[in-house]
Amino acid sequence: MFNLTISTVLARAIALLLGFSVHEAAHAWVAYRLGDDTAARQGRLTLNPLAHLDPLGAIMALVAMIGWARPVPVNPWRLRYGPRVGGALVAAAGPFSNLLMAAVVAIPWRLGLFDGAPKLVLTVAWTFVALNVALFLFNLIPLAPLDGISVLSGAVGRETAARLTPLYTYGPQILLVLILIGYVAPQLNILGKTLFPAMNWLVGLLLGY
Repeated sequence: MFNLTISTVLARAIALLLGFSVHEAAHAWVAYRLGDDTAARQGRLTLNPLAHLDPLGAIMALVAMIGWARPVPVNPWRLRYGPRVGGALVAAAGPFSNLLMAAVVAIPWRLGLFDGAPKLVLTVAWTFVALNVALFLFNLIPLAPLDGISVLSGAVGRETAARLTPLYTYGPQILLVLILIGYVAPQLNILGKTLFPAMNWLVGLLLGY
C-alpha cells in the first residue's frame, strides 16, 4: 500500500483527480436537476478539481488509499421527490459516475486499443478502472457519511428508512473502527474481505479477465 513508485503515484493521481471531481460534480448536477441550486451557487457544479479536492484527503488517498473530497452541499428539502427519494438520487449519482468512468476506459481496453501501449499508459488505465470501481463500491457502503446510506434510505419504505437512523448517527464511528481494524488486525479486516473480492470481480468483468 505504501510501496510507491513514480508510475504508481502518477496513475493514482490521475485516477483520483478525475474520480473525485466527477463524483462530486455528479452530486451537484443531479441536485441541480432536481431543483436544488445550493452547490451550483457555491461553484461546485464544475469538473474543476480545485473546487472539489480536500488537500489532506487527496494526500491520504495517494499514500494510503483512504481519502476524501469536499462534500457537496445539498438542501434536501428543495429536491424534487422529497429529501428521502431525491436525496437517494443525488447520493447515487456519485458512485455510479465512478462506475461509468471505469466502463469508459474499460471499453477500449476490451477492444484491444491498449495493446502494445507503453507500460505507464497500461498502469494508468488499469489503475483508473480499479480505483473508480473501488470508489463505486466503497461509497455504496450503507454508513454515514458515505452515499450508500442515503441510497438505501431512498430504496426502502419510510418506516424502514426511519429504522436506519442509527447508521446516520453512529456511521462515522463505525466506519472509522472498520478502517482501523484493517490496519491493526488484518485478519479481522471486514471491509477488505468484503470489498476486495467484489472489486476484483468487477474489475475483471470490465477488463475481460
